[in-house]
Amino acid sequence: MSQILARLAAFNFLALLTTFGVGLWSFLQNGLTDLASPAFPLHLYLGLFAVIVSNLGLHCLVFIYFLGTGRWVKEVAIAYRLPDVPLPKLTRELKRRTFPVALLAMLVPITTAAVGAGQKTMGWPWGLHLGLGLASLFINLWANVIEVRNVRSNTGIIDQVMQEVERIRAEHGLPTNEEALQQEEG
Repeated sequence: MSQILARLAAFNFLALLTTFGVGLWSFLQNGLTDLASPAFPLHLYLGLFAVIVSNLGLHCLVFIYFLGTGRWVKEVAIAYRLPDVPLPKLTRELKRRTFPVALLAMLVPITTAAVGAGQKTMGWPWGLHLGLGLASLFINLWANVIEVRNVRSNTGIIDQVMQEVERIRAEHGLPTNEEALQQEEG
């Protein structure tokens, strides 16, 4: 999962950066008022794609990942009577450290898009949209580092839980998980 997340994070950052670059081009070409210029429509569509598909998709995936794996660790801990400390508690702590960062990384680009719409329709200051665009880039870069690091840590916790499960199964004379799956299949 961490490799997939790293690739999606890089794609998200590239989408945001491209949108920012096209936005600068649009500003320099006076794309907001020059109807013949393709710069503003391109910036608008890239911005919608970057925010809705790339950015929200990435950070919602991080939310879903931590919700799902946290629940899995909790259920396994209950089933195998594993203590809450350290493994299940660590998954909760990682989730609590990741969620606020991921949420901020979603909200700033959404706000940037809303302010861009306000600039176009209500004449809001362009500097506000520009500043939020820069903030979107830096906050997402920062969030991506934290998210990838925490997903990697969580993957290690899942591996440790599986090692504990295998140890407990061996103590009770049960087949390994792999052997049990093979028996179920046929």
